[in-house]
Amino acid sequence: MKKELVIALAAFFYMALSAITGVYAVEDGNKIITVSKDKVDVSGDGKKDTVIITGIPYVEDGDYLKEIYMEISASNGKTYRVELDGGLRPKIDFVDLNHDGVADMYIGVDTGGSGGITKYYLYSLKDFNLTNLTVPDPLVMNSQFLNGYKARITIQDTGKSYMFDLRDRADEYERSGLYQNGRLSEPTELMVDAYSTLKPVLVKGEQYGLIGSQAISGAIHADTIAIVESTWFYENGKWVLMGMKIKETNPRKTKGTK
Repeated sequence: MKKELVIALAAFFYMALSAITGVYAVEDGNKIITVSKDKVDVSGDGKKDTVIITGIPYVEDGDYLKEIYMEISASNGKTYRVELDGGLRPKIDFVDLNHDGVADMYIGVDTGGSGGITKYYLYSLKDFNLTNLTVPDPLVMNSQFLNGYKARITIQDTGKSYMFDLRDRADEYERSGLYQNGRLSEPTELMVDAYSTLKPVLVKGEQYGLIGSQAISGAIHADTIAIVESTWFYENGKWVLMGMKIKETNPRKTKGTK
């Protein structure tokens, strides 16, 4: 009897282990997906390299990728691999943003949050040296609502301040409790997002730079007050702010100060 019990238990654990192993084998076999595959000369030797973006879905057949990788099979026979943060719809462009005559790898990954934020990455493989060039940091802004249905932002990068007259939203702000008879219920900052877009554009002649867009919202993201656009150019190993402008949702009521 004891011998039969031991045999039965051994069989049970064997089947359980086989089932677990089988599940993981199926998961391992299906979890890596190829998002894109391009053949581009990113090393500058005149030969095409293979650049592949892959990802691991958070759930099977899901859109959100918990892990994202860029893998480069270079013409020198070596393979280079970069791990990116998880997100949605990774997209790669090949554009010379550091102006060295060789296409760089510029990747955008949607974060999937309510603010529509996208994270960006920039890498160079010139002369087979993988370099993280980074992208310009979003503009840093201090912001606050003011009494009388107004708001102010100060952009630290330029030192300039901008006032917004938001009286057209007074009823909504009163209903939400943000204001009481035109006075703030409590000190409240605006919502300043990171980049929603950061697009390559021609900035100096035939040389590319980046234009970034950042949303400024009220108490919720749907309450968009303005979009701040910044233009950047890479020179001497760093990003330089070339210009900035504000696109207001109510332009006739916005005033800039120094």
